[in-house]
Order: sequence, then structure tokens, then C-alpha cells
Amino acid sequence: MNQRFRTWWQPRKGLAIAEACVIGLVAALSAVFLKVGSGWLGTWRVHTTHLLPVWLALPAIGLVLGFVAGWLVDRLAPEAYGSGIPQVKATLANVPMKLSWRVACIKLLSAIIAIGSGMTLGRQGPTVHVGAGLAAGMSRWVPTSPDHRRQMIAAGAGAGLAAAFNAPIAGVLFIVEELLQDLSGLTLGTAIIASFIGGVISRLLGGGSLDLNLQLTQSSSQFSIPEIPFFVLLGILAGLLGALFNRGLIFSIKFYRKLHISLPLRVALAGFLSGVVVSMLPASFRDNTGLRESLITGGSHPTVAAIAFGAQFILTLIAFGSGAPGGLFAPSLILGSCLGHIIGVSELYITGAGSPTTYALAGMGGFFSAVSKVPITAIVIVFEMTTDFNLVLPLMIVSVAAYLVADKVVPGSLYEKLLELKGITLTKEAPMEGALTKLTAKDVMQERVETLDAEMSLEEAMQSFARSHHRGFPVVEDSKLVGIVTQSDLLKIRDRNLANDIFLKEIMTPVPMTVTPIHTLSNVLYLLDRYQISRLPVVDGRKLIGIITRADIIRAEADHLNCDNRTLKLRPEPSYIVYQTRSPSTGSGRLLVPVANPETAGILLKMAAAIARDRHYEIDCVQVMLIPRHSSPSETQVRTAKSRRLLRQAEVLAKKWKIPLHTQIRVTHDVAQAILETINEQHIDLILMGWKGNTSTPGRIFGNVVDTVIRQATCEVVLVKLGTTQNSFNRWLVPMAGGPNSPLAIKLLPALITLGNDPKIRLTQVFKPSELKPDMAVSEQAIRHLMRRRKLSSSVVALPVQANSVAEGVINLVQTEGYDVVVLGASREGLLQQAIQGNIPEAIASGVESTVILVRGAINK
Repeated sequence: MNQRFRTWWQPRKGLAIAEACVIGLVAALSAVFLKVGSGWLGTWRVHTTHLLPVWLALPAIGLVLGFVAGWLVDRLAPEAYGSGIPQVKATLANVPMKLSWRVACIKLLSAIIAIGSGMTLGRQGPTVHVGAGLAAGMSRWVPTSPDHRRQMIAAGAGAGLAAAFNAPIAGVLFIVEELLQDLSGLTLGTAIIASFIGGVISRLLGGGSLDLNLQLTQSSSQFSIPEIPFFVLLGILAGLLGALFNRGLIFSIKFYRKLHISLPLRVALAGFLSGVVVSMLPASFRDNTGLRESLITGGSHPTVAAIAFGAQFILTLIAFGSGAPGGLFAPSLILGSCLGHIIGVSELYITGAGSPTTYALAGMGGFFSAVSKVPITAIVIVFEMTTDFNLVLPLMIVSVAAYLVADKVVPGSLYEKLLELKGITLTKEAPMEGALTKLTAKDVMQERVETLDAEMSLEEAMQSFARSHHRGFPVVEDSKLVGIVTQSDLLKIRDRNLANDIFLKEIMTPVPMTVTPIHTLSNVLYLLDRYQISRLPVVDGRKLIGIITRADIIRAEADHLNCDNRTLKLRPEPSYIVYQTRSPSTGSGRLLVPVANPETAGILLKMAAAIARDRHYEIDCVQVMLIPRHSSPSETQVRTAKSRRLLRQAEVLAKKWKIPLHTQIRVTHDVAQAILETINEQHIDLILMGWKGNTSTPGRIFGNVVDTVIRQATCEVVLVKLGTTQNSFNRWLVPMAGGPNSPLAIKLLPALITLGNDPKIRLTQVFKPSELKPDMAVSEQAIRHLMRRRKLSSSVVALPVQANSVAEGVINLVQTEGYDVVVLGASREGLLQQAIQGNIPEAIASGVESTVILVRGAINK
């Protein structure tokens, strides 16, 4: 499948509607085919009894066709056993269970054979399974996201039920009440469309479920207030017998398992036993449709109804327990109509009033509600089949009473119990939401994206690839994404020697696969895995706003597992100030110093004081106390004696240098968050932090706290890794990269060198052996700046150094010439970017024993 075809099928607003329409159509056709096929086979079975003895024909047909149905399921699609609704329910609960076109086709064919063989099973459960399977197969052709796939499967299941009963509203309610339990707009919208089309197409093609004589039922149904006790009694009996029926189904399944025979033999045995039982019953019992209409319209004697109830009850247990492909909806409705007919005739004998037809129809809804535990769906199904408003109140009374009684006697869903027999448990607790469901592409995407221009020549594109470790680049035109180019695209034409004559837009893949900022990470990961790609551009309309990779998603999930709130962007409970002192505010700015280690606090405070005195800043000194996440910062008792002693060091130094000092102790769940809160509350202009020189946190450059501050703090950031000789600040090395970040180090230098006695400063630029000697104009300009600030002309030199990389050159220079301090200026991205060759500032800081000071400029808010 080429890229253009995949792009055409990307998620769009209208795609879900189009899928729902197709799903409804296909589900309706499969439901009609199932009805016609099983009806034709059933007619042939009844006709055979006129040619052969009943006691021979029915058991033989049941045996042979049952074996064939079981063999098809066992050999070709084992997931097609039973009614199919438990499998659909498990799939929608994210249980890995196969659901595909193959399963749908085998289910359809095997259900026709099993139902046509004479087993007392319904075709409505299979149509739900078939509709869901067809929708699942279609979702593989049109891959979007796991949530979208679940919604389409649910729509297919609802369309199957709607087509089976000609009841589109019931199809939607069944999704909401039993399967997906989701009321979102997309779920309801697709379910309504699919169910509507399924119901309409089925009705047009003659796929009616029960073939009721609507004129006869409407003329016979009636309801009066004195009948309410009888309807309540019917509901109670339906609930009790429905609960017994459910227990019988579980017992039947366990009994068949004890036989230790294969599925084909179990279904063959069920078909044989069903044939034997039916052959002993009156001829009217061989035609389920005729028996059903006779019971509903009141044309049967109560004795016949009682026999029919017992026979249907036992035959359904025999058939369903074997694992034969067939459902319980139709048997439940027949059993309910038998029970309702008996109660209706009894009421007629007692009071001389009432309508057995009304009781039969209300009994259908009641028994269905008791078995499937979906009272609303049960009410709507019967109402939609009859369109008789006189039935609404009796249906509600009987269905609700039956549901309450059945759930009291046998709590829980029958379908979940059937899944438990297979070792699958659907928990009622809401699953823990991970980063994949909480976060969107916008939350973790890389906003700075290297792009290539569509009008760029192939030669220029090759040079861009050579300078970068990326294997692909988005291609833009007027700031809009128009394509993507990869190394494989370049290799296809590298031998043509036409690199300068070919433009990038001629070889790029146009309109690539993209995601929007609101796509969840689970959706993004699904697309990455589906198309086996490593990154996806993030677009808003056609504007490229970022790019997201597998590594970004893995890092976000790791942050979530490590309770790192930086990526999840979920603010923890705010930190709480338990101690603070304030001085008069006389400075022109504020400098923040977080202190934690008594051994390094002194030198950090001296650096802060030097900067504050040079810039006329006030100092805010904060000590952060970490507490467990299950405790509240505002309610947790803490001891602050040690922290106050640490802060008194700062007070003594500030008093000596006559610098305004403010102190505070904060209790928090997250150190980085507490520091960021302090920066925002106190309007900090510069933060000076210590760093131990290494980190054990996966995916972090400097560690969780420092990386978070570098990334999010809007003020200027100074990061200090103290060397082994903390009191020596005489020989200073300042690498000059020539970019906009070097002046940050030069700007800070005049204040810091006051810490030394006779400072010597070297400005250097690193160049590769293959390059010419670099232009030292930037370094000379820096020297002039220092001369204006301090009289250091004899102590400042600018000399280049030759090395294969910046980190290697600086580290070798420090080790050979013994510099005490290295000062590096870097952007936020430069400090945090982890390239193939490693992070340059971190590599220098970790590779030398000297003190290293990293400076990051302020960020515009």
C-alpha cells in the first residue's frame, strides 16, 4: 500500500460517518443472509420429516449439520463459538481477542448451519458478532486509532442487532447499556448512523426478526390499571426463571466440558439431542416461527404454552452449552412470550378481562431483560417491533421488575460470567490512565523542527543530511508542510549526477502521514506501529508546528511511571511555605539560590552574592523539603531546624556584603515545581543552582529537577558544577562558539572573577583539523567588553584550539593547562538536546574536575 493511499485514508471528520454507513449496510446484508439461509435450511429440515420418519430425520440432521457447524468453527475460526456477544464485549474492553472478517464469515456460515439444523438458538447474537467482526476488519483497512476502532466495532455490533430486530434505537441502546457504556458524541453518532442504516436496509430486504402480525397484535393489546399486580407478578416470575435460565446455561457449559470431547462432537451431540426431543413433541414445535406467533396472538392453550416453555428452556440449555454458534435473544423472547401467555390466560380466567397478547409481548421484554440484564434495550426492542404505545407501560413494569429480581438472585452480567469461564475477567474498576491516554501530541512534541525547503536542490538536501543525524526531514513551502524526504528517497537518484538540477519537491513523498495536536499518544503510537515509521509531523491545518517520535512517547511514559509531572503537565498540590524572612526591597532585580547541601551551599552563596552586588540584585534563598505524595504539603508537620541553620549562612554573608536577602522554606511533593513556583511568585530574574556532575535518571541530561528548571524557568539560569578545588577561581576558560550564547558567559564573567585573587582569562574557539583557522573577531569583541567593565587587558587572551569536537577540545585544554573554571553559554535547547555525539555542555561538565558554570539566557514569556 503506497504512501498516497495511506494518506487518503487518514482520520478525517467525515471518515467515521462514511465507515458507519458502510458498516450498517454490510451488517444489514449479513443479517438478511443469515435469516434467509437459516430459514431455507430449516424449511428443508421440516420438509424432510414428510419424506422420512421424524424420529430418524430430525436427530440425523441435527447430528450431521451440528458436526459440520462445529468443525467450521473449530478448524477455521475458534473465536466464532457461542453467541459472540461476550467476545465483542471483551474486545471493546481492550482484551486481546481476535475479531476479523474471517471470524465474521465463519460465524455467519456456521450459524446458518447450526440454526437450520433445528437447535433452539437465535440468530441475533451472531448478527451482533458478525457486524462487529466486519467493522473490525474494515478498521484494519482504514487504520486511525484504538479508540476509533473500538467505536467502529461497537457501531458494527449495534448495526447487527438493529438489522436482526429491525430496531435501530435498540441497537444504539444496546451499545450504551451493555457493550461500550460510552455516551461520547462520536460513539453515539456512528452508532445511530450504522444502526439506522442496518435497520432500514434489513426492513427493505425482508429481514424482519419475529415476523409478527402487527395488525393482530395491536388490535389485541390493551392495558388497564387493575392489571398492574399481574404485570408485577409476571415480572417477578420472569426474573426468577431468567436467573434460573442463566444458571442453567453456566451448568450446561461446565457439563459439556466434563465430557472432554471436541467442539464438533459437542455441537453434533447437541444437534442430535435437540432432534430427539423435537421429534417427540407435536408437529407445531418443529416450526419456531409458527409457534411464536401462535403464542403471541393468544391462539394456543396454556398447556401448550407450558410445554413450549419447558421444551424451549431445556433445548436452549442443550444447544448453547455445547458452544454452537447461536444466540440467546430469540430463545429468551420465546420463553418470555410463553410465560406471559400463561399469566395472561390465567388473569383472563380470574377477572374475565385482560389480553393474553399484551402479557405475551410484555413477557418477551421481561425475560429478555432478566437474561441479558439490559432492561432499556428490552423495552425498546419489543416496542420497535410492535410500534404499539399501549405496550410501553406494561413493558416497563415487567422489564424493570424482572431485571431487579434477576440481578438480586444472580448478580452480574451473563456475558461477563461466560467470559470468566474462559479465564477472562472484566474488572469494574476504572483502569489507571497512563501517559498514553492523558497526553496529546502537543504535550510532548518537539516544537523546534529541522525542515527543508521544497525548492532546495538535491545537492543541498544531501549536505543537510550529511550535517545531521536525522534520517528524514519534513519539507515545507511557505511555512506549510508539503511533503517529507528520507535517506531512502535520496538513494534512489544519487547515481544520476543531476543533483543540482533536481529539486526536493520532485523526489519527496507528498502529503505525508501526520497527526494533529489533539491526537492522544495512544493514537500516535498506533499510527507509528501501523505504518512502521519512527516519527510523525504534527500539523495544525497545514502548518507544521512540531514533530513527535517514538522516543518522545517512551520518555513521556517513563516520566509518568517515575511520577515526573513535567511531561504530564499535571500540577501537583502546590508547595507550602512553612518559614520565611523578608528584607527591605531595594534592589533592581532578584536572584534565587536553592540550597540543599551544606558542603556546597557556602560557595554557591558567594557566587550569588558576587552576581547580586554586580547587578544590584536582591537574593532569595529557598530550602525545599520533600514529603511523600500521599501527604498534603499544607498539613504535614516538618522539622525546620537544620534548614534554618543553612539559611543563616546566607543571612550572614548578605549582611557582610550589604545585600537584601529573603529566605523561605517550602514543603512540596516535587522539588522542581516548588522552585518554579518561587520563580513565578517572587518575579525572579536569575536562578543559580548547583549540580552534582552526573545523573542516574534515564532520559535526563542533568537530572529531573535541573532539566525541568532549564526547560520551564523564564528567567536566566546559571548552573554550577563545583570542582575538586572549590576555593580556586584564578584561571578561567571561556569557549566562544560564535553564536548568540557566548555573550551570556561574558556578561556574567566580570562579577564571578571577583571570587579569585589574580584572575587569568582565556577565550578560545575550537576548530577541526580540516578547517581553516577560525575568525577570532567574536573573541576580540569580548575582550573589549571586559576591558570596559574591568581593567583586565593584561590578564585576558584569545587563542583558538584544534580538536575533532568542541567537548574534546575544551576537556583536553582544561586537563593540559589546568584551568580552575570553565564558563559556557548555551540556549535552553543546547543544554537539553541529546544528539548522537552527546550533549556538549554536559559532556564538558562531566569530563573535567574543574568548576563548570553553564549559563542559559532568559526566555521571553
